[in-house]
Amino acid sequence: MRRTALLLLLPLLLAGCSVGRAPEKPANLTAGAAYHGVEPVPVPPRPSFALRDTSGMNYDFAAQTRGRPTLLYFGYTHCPDECPTAMADIAAALRRVQPALRDKVRVVFVTTDAARDNGAVVRRWLDQWSTSYVGLVGSQAELDAAATATGVAPGAVGPSPSTVPGHPDQHVEKPGTAPHKHFGALGYSVAHSNVIYAFDASDRLPVLYPGGVTPSDIAADLPVLARG
Repeated sequence: MRRTALLLLLPLLLAGCSVGRAPEKPANLTAGAAYHGVEPVPVPPRPSFALRDTSGMNYDFAAQTRGRPTLLYFGYTHCPDECPTAMADIAAALRRVQPALRDKVRVVFVTTDAARDNGAVVRRWLDQWSTSYVGLVGSQAELDAAATATGVAPGAVGPSPSTVPGHPDQHVEKPGTAPHKHFGALGYSVAHSNVIYAFDASDRLPVLYPGGVTPSDIAADLPVLARG
């Protein structure tokens, strides 16, 4: 299957939250590459999966993002570092491009944590960065199936991150973490792929952005993604 290209990258791209150090920029960017991220070969197609958005409506990812540059991220709202930083990086990248291009881009966040992330929780969390981001929820089986369809390892429950004494919803932020708020006790962590998946207007996945890729890198690629 064509998602094999992504699965082969997982040892490099899979990251648990709160690993204790700032992410590094990928070392395998090649001179003359078309994009400022990791370019899978062969290029996978846009995946097909269906979940529910934060208003409770069915959301067919392939159908409702077809033909549009799309940034897709799998994470969870209790994440202390990588997830809020990825959302903030996307918001910063979109501020760097012209409004006409910005309006074409779809940003989709899929939770990996069905037990805690319902539509209301995800919406409140995403609104810290943009009310236009699409948040998707479902049962854990549905979420894991969506990840698998994209070539992503499903999230895995891990230990609880260290919190500030007396403040179970706060934690000591590691360097490079974007400012953010949590709306409940952090509890357990979820290991997940710390990757922004970037689809182009031709419904392909020509580039992935692991942690450490900058908003400027993403912004520079958006016009290329929009052309397909």
